[in-house]
Amino acid sequence: MHPRNALLLLFFFLKFHSYEGCTSAKNKVNLPCKEYDLSKPYILKLGDALTEISGIYFYPKDSSVFAISDEYGNLYKIKFNENYLTEKWKFDKTHDFEDVLLHDGTFYVLESNGNIDALNFSAKGDTIFNRKSKFPGNDKKKNEFESLYYDSDYNKIIMICKDCEDDKKNTVSSWAFDPSNDHYILSQFLINTKTIAEKLGEEKIKLKPSAATINPVTKDVWILASTNQLLIVTDNKGNTKEVYTLDPVIFNQPEGISFTPWGDLIISNEAGDKYGTASLLIFKPKKRV
Repeated sequence: MHPRNALLLLFFFLKFHSYEGCTSAKNKVNLPCKEYDLSKPYILKLGDALTEISGIYFYPKDSSVFAISDEYGNLYKIKFNENYLTEKWKFDKTHDFEDVLLHDGTFYVLESNGNIDALNFSAKGDTIFNRKSKFPGNDKKKNEFESLYYDSDYNKIIMICKDCEDDKKNTVSSWAFDPSNDHYILSQFLINTKTIAEKLGEEKIKLKPSAATINPVTKDVWILASTNQLLIVTDNKGNTKEVYTLDPVIFNQPEGISFTPWGDLIISNEAGDKYGTASLLIFKPKKRV
């Protein structure tokens, strides 16, 4: 079965919830999403092991989602084709694990301090080999990251700062990780938060990105900011294109974001939402007129 058809079948079996109103209490204005109806997610509830799901990556080969959970050094696989069976593999001890992606056969897992674990399966696929790259200057400066994505234009993995010591008052900076040599460098990706504040009708905003990925259809960068209850769309240099407010009833604690190759949006919520469990929220693109 084609992965796209498998995901369509998932939509028929998932319970469908709709909500009236999607204005965040934390924002002065309501900025609804143009591409997706964020008030009507398809909801897949997750098991207790993923209560603190912190990062996701859609795997189109077999229509599944790889995930990580904060503080547990496990890689999880949620299989849509097999009654949502979850597998797991141990790769590290307890750390603050924040995001995950797959590039060129290697999984990259981000720790909150900027360290990156590179994971490779054995030939049999039942054992993980792990190597760790340490973020430069961890002993001198306080930096916090929660998001990473691969940018094919630069051939780099981009890590957006959640709270970096060198960030200026109205900017959010980023670092780039080169998977070919495991080196870190400052990235050209830079967000001007004044633009976001203006769209929200506010004087200023302290933006704290919690996840990011590239939309494979539009090539834009989509950034979740859980604390701010925002979804932000930029180009690959960080220039803001769109800002969308999120309903905290639906997006209680959104910590992971991914897309299918055909443009379905997937967002993961940690537990604590109104359903009392962690979940995947799936959104189909709006039909173009």
